[in-house]
Amino acid sequence: MKAPRRLPESPLIALPIQTKRTRAQDACGTPLTHATASPWTLSARKRLLDICVALFVLVLFALPMLVIALCIRLASPGPALFRQQRIGRRGRLFIIYKFRSMTAGPSSGIGLTRHGDRRVTPLGRWLRKLKLDELPQFYNVLRGDMSLVGPRPKLPQYTVLRNAPYRPGITGAATLAFRREEELLDRIHPAAMENFYHRHIKPLKARIDARYMHRATFWSDLRIVAATFLACLSMPRLPAAVRKASRQAITFPGLTAIESTGSDSPGSSN
Repeated sequence: MKAPRRLPESPLIALPIQTKRTRAQDACGTPLTHATASPWTLSARKRLLDICVALFVLVLFALPMLVIALCIRLASPGPALFRQQRIGRRGRLFIIYKFRSMTAGPSSGIGLTRHGDRRVTPLGRWLRKLKLDELPQFYNVLRGDMSLVGPRPKLPQYTVLRNAPYRPGITGAATLAFRREEELLDRIHPAAMENFYHRHIKPLKARIDARYMHRATFWSDLRIVAATFLACLSMPRLPAAVRKASRQAITFPGLTAIESTGSDSPGSSN
């Protein structure tokens, strides 16, 4: 049996060589069209924890969120909140809420964001860096649309697992692995961005998330949340102790080996 492999510390994650097996299955052999979830992931205790944390955050940050909303309205024309339809648990559509970080208006082009995207406002760039634009999603958690930890909710056209038995999350394994995707996406030519995402990044993210959710526990979720918090507060070059904590949070025994030759990663929509 091969020794467990870690996801790369750097966000410059190289794509594994795809075979017939890796395209259809994750490292455990679980078909990506038929994802399974750990007992903790589907438990009432996890849902209760989601509700308690969501209520706590919404009450604690009520005033800061009002200030952020006011600043967004003053900084650029348009609404303070961004709303978009995403795929949720078992393929159910729901509306996700975020603080608007881009200029308002009809979307043009693909739904991916790259480093230096001109659509991102100066205030929005700061909100994105600290992940403050995600705060309204705790309302989605309270409603039951999302969980604290899980795969990021995808746009319908970017969804691999449409019937996943678990809720999407505010943060998750693939979210940490690709935490600087906008910078990495800058290496991809705009004309090739959509095709590159669909052929390489989307299935890789799906395998990372499916593998994690299959084995998730209370303690692994706690490590994911802690690593996310540290990543939001860290400088581009993390101290050694922080980098070690982030690596431990996203260590998944049995994942397909990823060669460390360097690659690109996609960005996310607004």
